[in-house]
Amino acid sequence: MTPLGSKAPGFILPDTVSGKEVSLEAAKGATATVIMFICNHCPFVKHVNAALVKLGNDYKSKGISFIAISSNDVAGYPEDGPEQMKLVASQQNYPFPYLYDASQEVAKAYEAACTPDFFVYDSNLLLAYRGQLDDSRPGNDKPNSAADIRNALDHLIQGKPVPADQKPSIGCNIKWRVVE
Repeated sequence: MTPLGSKAPGFILPDTVSGKEVSLEAAKGATATVIMFICNHCPFVKHVNAALVKLGNDYKSKGISFIAISSNDVAGYPEDGPEQMKLVASQQNYPFPYLYDASQEVAKAYEAACTPDFFVYDSNLLLAYRGQLDDSRPGNDKPNSAADIRNALDHLIQGKPVPADQKPSIGCNIKWRVVE
């Protein structure tokens, strides 16, 4: 896992909803920034979509910025392509940009491993949390509360250090392009 305190790698990626280029610097939050690696087809992401929307809506007025990125290989997984991303973002009412990482360089820079994978940065873009949304998984009947991310964000809002005991995210592996 990426070490806590690491600086967020910069990026400029296209937002599939607005069609505009979005940079980390322009989209970062005053208090914290949540970078989420998600995609359309993963059952783990589908399971948490409503919780992500609620989380974004609950915290956007508190200086927290949310940025979703899909880095999957669209040749092998066409349902994760930009047009489909725009459709899902609209259907789900994402209150955050949904960026497309065609080169997969951003996912590599963040050491993202799965979808969903979450990285929470403080106001200086230093990593404060990396891990799961909560303990809910498809089929385990635990509530989708976003408790782990909410705990991290609440600590940052209060100016307190985020507890270092963090559980890795679990989901579908990022679909890396096969280089021949």
